[in-house]
Amino acid sequence: MRSAKDFFQPLALGAPEPLREVPFRPSRMIHFFDPSNAKMAAKVPDIAKKCDVVLGNLEDAIAADNKEAAREGLVTIARDTDFGNCQLWTRINSLDSPWALDDVTRLVGEIGDKLDVIMIPKVEGAWDIHYMDRLVAQLEARAGLKRPILFHAILETATGVANVEEICGASPRMQGLSLGPADLAASRRMKTTRVGGGHPGYIVRADPDAANEDAPRPTAQQDLWHYTIARMVDACAAHGILPYYGPFGDIKDTVACEDQFRNAFLMGCVGAWSLHPVQIGIARKVFSPPADEVKWARRVIDEMGDGTGAVMIDGKMQDDATFKQCRVMVDLARSLAEGDEELTEAYGF
Repeated sequence: MRSAKDFFQPLALGAPEPLREVPFRPSRMIHFFDPSNAKMAAKVPDIAKKCDVVLGNLEDAIAADNKEAAREGLVTIARDTDFGNCQLWTRINSLDSPWALDDVTRLVGEIGDKLDVIMIPKVEGAWDIHYMDRLVAQLEARAGLKRPILFHAILETATGVANVEEICGASPRMQGLSLGPADLAASRRMKTTRVGGGHPGYIVRADPDAANEDAPRPTAQQDLWHYTIARMVDACAAHGILPYYGPFGDIKDTVACEDQFRNAFLMGCVGAWSLHPVQIGIARKVFSPPADEVKWARRVIDEMGDGTGAVMIDGKMQDDATFKQCRVMVDLARSLAEGDEELTEAYGF
């Protein structure tokens, strides 16, 4: 077993020092683009101005005969684009594919100084992260990089969910996790063809009316992903990394997309994937705390003083637990408002 004192040592001579804490940077939306699509690539500089994260996708949605073009397109885009405050991520091909090794060696060697995070699909256990950890350290050392590239794992297999805690703690490079509902549904043999969101067949039904057996029995649609998101959030919180909702596939249903994103936000996620420009604004809105709640939280903090004891505010009891809840809300609001005049004004900072 590796000694705990060695955990934060570089895994290759000359590689940058691992981070001891993942820095929080706004990542309300991870906007996917196809680097091999010239029309889409041309829009990246403008899209980056609206996004917290843009991600060059090399995996699913990229045809097999277009993989190399996507990889080279991402290299060109990274070199030629000023991303400003927007982060650049990439999703490489799965580690068992014939493209993953070239993805990693090419991107770290050529644009490692521009690349913030590598998203790793279909992570099944800590062993996948350990493999990538050593490989990327060697490539960073060879490229002379001064800061470590972080990892983001996608939970999209039953084995990955079973091993989620070990995945989160596998490396100091771990930045966060995303839910991958479509592949996860297939792995679990779930009977749905939807990409994220709810399902009209997944319901609970009210008991029969004893006085009228023929009376309608109301139903309520349930969330297929509630268990997985809750487990992912807990695992991430325990290891100081960040949880994300993944894709919402029905681009036209912006109402349900907003609902699903908000459910994830309330449960502890910090962002979600954006598959189309219309989802960028939804994610920005949902994963930024509501201004009225931030102002209420600031009032509670002000009146609680050192955060101990209990006070009554507008007929509601506030104690150390609610003080901590309010700190979460206000700290997130401050982080998001930094450099954002609109949010700074809305939150009253």
